[in-house]
Amino acid sequence: MLILGWLLILGIGAAQAQGDNLGAVRGALRNGSSRELSQYFAPTVEVGFDGDKQGYNATQAEIVIKDFFSKNTPSSFEFIHQGESKEGIQYAIGRYVGRTGTFRVFVKLKPSRGAPVIDTLDFTKE
Repeated sequence: MLILGWLLILGIGAAQAQGDNLGAVRGALRNGSSRELSQYFAPTVEVGFDGDKQGYNATQAEIVIKDFFSKNTPSSFEFIHQGESKEGIQYAIGRYVGRTGTFRVFVKLKPSRGAPVIDTLDFTKE
Protein backbone atom coordinates (compact mmCIF):
# COMPACT_ATOMS: atom_id res chain seq x y z
CA MET A 1 0.00 0.00 0.00
CA LEU A 2 2.81 2.39 0.87
CA ILE A 3 4.54 1.66 -2.45
CA LEU A 4 1.32 2.33 -4.34
CA GLY A 5 0.99 5.69 -2.56
CA TRP A 6 4.54 6.68 -3.54
CA LEU A 7 3.97 5.69 -7.15
CA LEU A 8 0.81 7.80 -7.22
CA ILE A 9 2.69 10.81 -5.79
CA LEU A 10 5.52 10.38 -8.33
CA GLY A 11 3.00 10.10 -11.19
CA ILE A 12 1.25 13.29 -10.09
CA GLY A 13 4.61 15.07 -9.86
CA ALA A 14 5.54 14.04 -13.42
CA ALA A 15 2.15 15.18 -14.74
CA GLN A 16 2.55 18.52 -12.99
CA ALA A 17 6.03 18.96 -14.48
CA GLN A 18 4.59 18.43 -17.96
CA GLY A 19 1.75 20.88 -17.29
CA ASP A 20 4.19 23.37 -15.81
CA ASN A 21 6.32 23.27 -18.97
CA LEU A 22 3.31 23.91 -21.22
CA GLY A 23 2.29 26.78 -18.96
CA ALA A 24 5.78 28.26 -19.17
CA VAL A 25 5.82 27.80 -22.96
CA ARG A 26 2.43 29.54 -23.18
CA GLY A 27 3.75 32.43 -21.10
CA ALA A 28 6.90 32.79 -23.22
CA LEU A 29 4.85 32.83 -26.45
CA ARG A 30 2.40 35.36 -24.95
CA ASN A 31 5.29 37.59 -23.91
CA GLY A 32 7.23 37.15 -27.16
CA SER A 33 10.26 36.06 -25.14
CA SER A 34 12.70 33.90 -27.06
CA ARG A 35 14.93 33.75 -23.98
CA GLU A 36 12.14 32.30 -21.79
CA LEU A 37 11.11 29.90 -24.54
CA SER A 38 14.66 28.69 -25.18
CA GLN A 39 14.88 27.37 -21.61
CA TYR A 40 12.59 24.54 -22.77
CA PHE A 41 14.36 23.71 -26.05
CA ALA A 42 15.81 20.26 -26.70
CA PRO A 43 19.47 20.29 -27.84
CA THR A 44 18.14 20.33 -31.43
CA VAL A 45 14.81 21.89 -32.36
CA GLU A 46 12.84 21.74 -35.59
CA VAL A 47 11.45 25.23 -36.27
CA GLY A 48 9.02 25.88 -39.09
CA PHE A 49 7.33 28.86 -40.69
CA ASP A 50 4.54 28.23 -43.23
CA GLY A 51 5.79 24.75 -44.09
CA ASP A 52 9.48 25.67 -44.35
CA LYS A 53 11.07 23.61 -41.54
CA GLN A 54 14.69 23.47 -40.48
CA GLY A 55 16.60 21.85 -37.64
CA TYR A 56 18.62 24.15 -35.38
CA ASN A 57 20.67 23.75 -32.27
CA ALA A 58 19.05 25.42 -29.25
CA THR A 59 21.10 28.63 -29.58
CA GLN A 60 20.30 29.04 -33.28
CA ALA A 61 16.62 28.28 -32.64
CA GLU A 62 16.51 31.04 -30.02
CA ILE A 63 17.90 33.54 -32.56
CA VAL A 64 15.37 32.47 -35.23
CA ILE A 65 12.46 32.77 -32.78
CA LYS A 66 13.76 36.13 -31.52
CA ASP A 67 13.71 37.40 -35.10
CA PHE A 68 10.14 36.10 -35.56
CA PHE A 69 9.00 37.81 -32.36
CA SER A 70 10.65 41.11 -33.38
CA LYS A 71 8.72 41.08 -36.68
CA ASN A 72 5.49 39.69 -35.16
CA THR A 73 5.13 41.14 -31.69
CA PRO A 74 2.39 39.14 -29.96
CA SER A 75 -0.89 40.67 -28.90
CA SER A 76 -2.21 37.32 -27.64
CA PHE A 77 -1.51 33.61 -27.46
CA GLU A 78 -3.60 30.70 -26.22
CA PHE A 79 -3.39 26.94 -26.50
CA ILE A 80 -6.60 25.62 -28.05
CA HIS A 81 -5.78 21.90 -27.88
CA GLN A 82 -3.34 19.75 -25.90
CA GLY A 83 -2.67 16.04 -25.92
CA GLU A 84 -0.19 13.25 -25.41
CA SER A 85 0.66 10.19 -27.50
CA LYS A 86 0.87 6.65 -26.13
CA GLU A 87 4.65 7.06 -26.20
CA GLY A 88 4.48 10.05 -23.85
CA ILE A 89 5.10 12.69 -26.51
CA GLN A 90 3.18 15.78 -25.49
CA TYR A 91 1.84 18.28 -28.02
CA ALA A 92 -0.20 21.46 -28.10
CA ILE A 93 -1.81 23.58 -30.78
CA GLY A 94 -2.24 27.26 -30.20
CA ARG A 95 -3.30 30.53 -31.78
CA TYR A 96 -0.74 33.33 -31.91
CA VAL A 97 -1.97 36.80 -32.85
CA GLY A 98 0.92 39.05 -33.86
CA ARG A 99 1.60 42.30 -35.66
CA THR A 100 1.50 40.72 -39.13
CA GLY A 101 -1.41 38.34 -38.58
CA THR A 102 -2.63 35.22 -36.87
CA PHE A 103 -0.62 32.00 -36.74
CA ARG A 104 -1.47 28.43 -35.84
CA VAL A 105 1.31 27.17 -33.58
CA PHE A 106 2.18 23.50 -33.14
CA VAL A 107 4.46 22.61 -30.22
CA LYS A 108 5.78 19.09 -29.66
CA LEU A 109 7.56 18.24 -26.42
CA LYS A 110 9.52 15.04 -26.13
CA PRO A 111 10.36 13.27 -22.87
CA SER A 112 13.67 14.20 -21.34
CA ARG A 113 15.47 13.27 -18.12
CA GLY A 114 13.59 15.89 -16.17
CA ALA A 115 10.60 17.63 -17.67
CA PRO A 116 9.70 17.40 -21.38
CA VAL A 117 11.55 19.69 -23.82
CA ILE A 118 10.47 21.39 -27.05
CA ASP A 119 11.39 19.24 -30.04
CA THR A 120 9.25 20.99 -32.68
CA LEU A 121 7.87 24.52 -32.95
CA ASP A 122 5.87 25.28 -36.08
CA PHE A 123 4.12 28.54 -37.05
CA THR A 124 1.60 28.55 -39.90
CA LYS A 125 -0.08 31.80 -40.96
CA GLU A 126 -3.88 31.55 -41.02
